[in-house]
Amino acid sequence: MITCTKASAVLGEALAGTAAVARTWLLLEQPGPWGAKALRSSRLDPVVGRELERLAEGTGVRVALIRRPGPHADRHRPSRRRVLLAHTSPDNPWVRTADLTDPAELTALDFAALGSGSPGDFGAPHRGAPIALVCTNGRRDRCCAVHGRPLADELAASGDHEVWEITHLGGHRFAPTMLVLPHGYTYGRLDGHHAKDILESARAGRVVVTGCRGRSAWDRPGQAAELAIRELTGEARADALTVARTDPAPDGWTVRLAHLDGRVWQVAVARLPALPPRPESCGAPLGTPEQMAVTGIEQAEGH
Repeated sequence: MITCTKASAVLGEALAGTAAVARTWLLLEQPGPWGAKALRSSRLDPVVGRELERLAEGTGVRVALIRRPGPHADRHRPSRRRVLLAHTSPDNPWVRTADLTDPAELTALDFAALGSGSPGDFGAPHRGAPIALVCTNGRRDRCCAVHGRPLADELAASGDHEVWEITHLGGHRFAPTMLVLPHGYTYGRLDGHHAKDILESARAGRVVVTGCRGRSAWDRPGQAAELAIRELTGEARADALTVARTDPAPDGWTVRLAHLDGRVWQVAVARLPALPPRPESCGAPLGTPEQMAVTGIEQAEGH
């Protein structure tokens, strides 16, 4: 049986505009096995997992579990766990880290404030290299494990990057997929060489467009529009472009993009079905996932 990743690649499915949407990521270290719905089906207390999901709903915060690459033994003893909290909007991207013993402490956070970019007094600033998070949850989709784990292992073995496995980034059919913090760009169909180039560029505050699915701070039309402007202008600085607004249009959306230098573009983005039908996940029925297609770009007046 053809896998979802093979079908997507053979059909040339576009990557732009397919990233998970989250202004802020709350990532909790949880060793051991993960189930398909990991916050409720891992060795994390499912009561805590469900409460974190509830608190995050509608706030712009996305919660996921992470673990170090390699063997996933969990000895069931209390231990300190790393928490990564990251805000991805270009006007104020940041990553903060903390260690805790009881994950239930996270339910006391102000999720609305986190989503708006205010971490309060949580943790300490992360001052190291960009953070790579590779989706490896084989219980969610086997392609994530088959393609993601070797990539995570290779990046970790290089010793040059901070690398974690993550439970879910969406888009199994683009595996291996990787989220890069602090800027929040997600990538798909990676190999080790390309992933390392992406991380070195991120260290310099730059974005690699090839293989990029979008910046999680933006909605999906905004993701596609931003990448189209990057391709048009060659702009690689991560925080040079901002999605000012996304408005509905008869065939999709009109996205207004602003550059730090004052330039503004209006980008027309259409909603199209990906044809012919293909499996969106291994074992799932054939489907026609929504594609973001940029159909027009006009330079506009500023402000």
